[in-house]
Amino acid sequence: MLLRGLRILGDGIAAEPRLFAVSVAGSVLHGAMLVGNAYVIGAIVGRVITPAFAENRADVGALGLAAAVLLGISGLRVAAMFARRLAAGAMMFRLQAGYRERITRRYLELPLAWHQRNSAGSLLSTATSDVEAAVQPFAPLPLAVGTVVMLIGALGSVLWTDWVLGLVGLVLVPSLFALNVAYSRRMSPRQMRAQKLRAGVAEIAHESFDGALVIKTMGRERAETARFAARVGELRDALIAVGRLRGLFDPLMDSLPSVGTIAVLLLGTWRLSTGAITVSQLVSVAFLFTVLAFPLRAIAWLVGDLPRGVAGYERVHAVLAAEGSTRYGAVDHDVTGPASLTFEDVDFTYATGEQVLSGVTLAVPAGKTVALVGPTGSGKSTIASLAVRLVDPDAGTVRLDGADLRTLTAESLARSVALVPQLPFVFDDTVRANIALDRPAADDAEVWAALRLAQIDSFIAGLPESLDTEVGERGTSLSGGQRQRLTLARALAGRPRLLILDDATSAVDPRVEAAILGALRASAGEGASILVVAYRRATIALADEVVYLENGRILARGTHSELLATVPGYKDLVTAYEKAEALND
Repeated sequence: MLLRGLRILGDGIAAEPRLFAVSVAGSVLHGAMLVGNAYVIGAIVGRVITPAFAENRADVGALGLAAAVLLGISGLRVAAMFARRLAAGAMMFRLQAGYRERITRRYLELPLAWHQRNSAGSLLSTATSDVEAAVQPFAPLPLAVGTVVMLIGALGSVLWTDWVLGLVGLVLVPSLFALNVAYSRRMSPRQMRAQKLRAGVAEIAHESFDGALVIKTMGRERAETARFAARVGELRDALIAVGRLRGLFDPLMDSLPSVGTIAVLLLGTWRLSTGAITVSQLVSVAFLFTVLAFPLRAIAWLVGDLPRGVAGYERVHAVLAAEGSTRYGAVDHDVTGPASLTFEDVDFTYATGEQVLSGVTLAVPAGKTVALVGPTGSGKSTIASLAVRLVDPDAGTVRLDGADLRTLTAESLARSVALVPQLPFVFDDTVRANIALDRPAADDAEVWAALRLAQIDSFIAGLPESLDTEVGERGTSLSGGQRQRLTLARALAGRPRLLILDDATSAVDPRVEAAILGALRASAGEGASILVVAYRRATIALADEVVYLENGRILARGTHSELLATVPGYKDLVTAYEKAEALND
């Protein structure tokens, strides 16, 4: 654990060498002033105070000079402490910000399959608690380094003063290091478990808050509270185990310097009686052992923080080193007008081993609309994900205007293709910010045009603050249909050349859906082709061609009327939805 901790500290020092150098310099200066202060006090006692008592008079000049020297040393100590704390704090928070930025970037780079294997609560815990734990050892690190330098200097000066008193230091310092090593060995597994349990608590909390509607409507409040309490209880017990060990370690670390001071006084009194040392030397050494107690705590703080720091860093590193990312190409596909999309003999299998698509070949001609129809699990949403490179095919090729999607830059792909997912996501921001997304071309005129196409412009115009209205977290102030239309407007505001609708109007009233699809149909020829995952007849009627899938294979393609007349599975599926809609009406 110590070796892993030292590697982590080395990485942090390499990342912020200047701040580390400033903080260590301040710590070394502070330690030097402590050692110097001990010998100055010894000299004052031996040369000023003792003669004053012996002669029953005080030398005012000598006392003034002594006071000035002590004040000067105190001033340097304050300046050194300020430099150390400021630089160490800046170093720690810069590292913290850097780790969080790298983790967030990595989260966004990792493929969708990786996110599906890791809970949102765990990812949130890594970006917050684990990062804080990973950088915590850097706060006491400069003081600990300065303390080591001070210990070497102090031990050397004590041995130079008197080798007998120096033996106390030679026994004390290795004892302190041995105690720290024993502590770290026992603390490391406890901190590892506590850090893992912190992530578990965050997972349950996030799941409970995210599923509040289900929990309330199903009457699961008590059960969910009990589940959360059980995990919190495990974390509590783990932290108590950490605290119990630290509670034993801290007093031992505090008491060893005091034991050393007592030993120095006992031995020093004997050495003084034999004339081997002077009063000044005894006072200096005894005072030095007394003031060592606090700086030595810095080593204890560092060793105490290392196990949790290692645990946090290893969880952070697991994210940064996770395999898999979407590697984009270098081709900037700067083309105007509606795009064409083709799938050429595409296979796709999930990480679980379940094959979803097999030999899929289809085309969305430029300016045309193609509807994907099929039962649940037939691979429709997977095709939509492949079209925007949320995933890549295991075999075959997906092309945009003849170019393999894997050769395009991320910016080029995002500029050309937009996906409106089945489950809409709305940011906790204004209507304008949700639609424009800081895209330079998405000014208010473009925002309103997109809102009109999505059939939600009248509703937005009627809000008290119009485009500046805050919609709440995940759009809680909006209905399901309004959220879907808002996310549709967001996609349209980017003027994509290919628009992919993954059942994106399922929560919209059929009459509103018909108006939306009619507007899209009228505008499609101007700038976008459309691939739509469809269930309702109104949606399917938008399409120039319908592609019917079952079990990951394309069984038929043609117009709606053609498939209705020739494909029994298609007829059963479409009429089932129509019957369901009729019953709902």
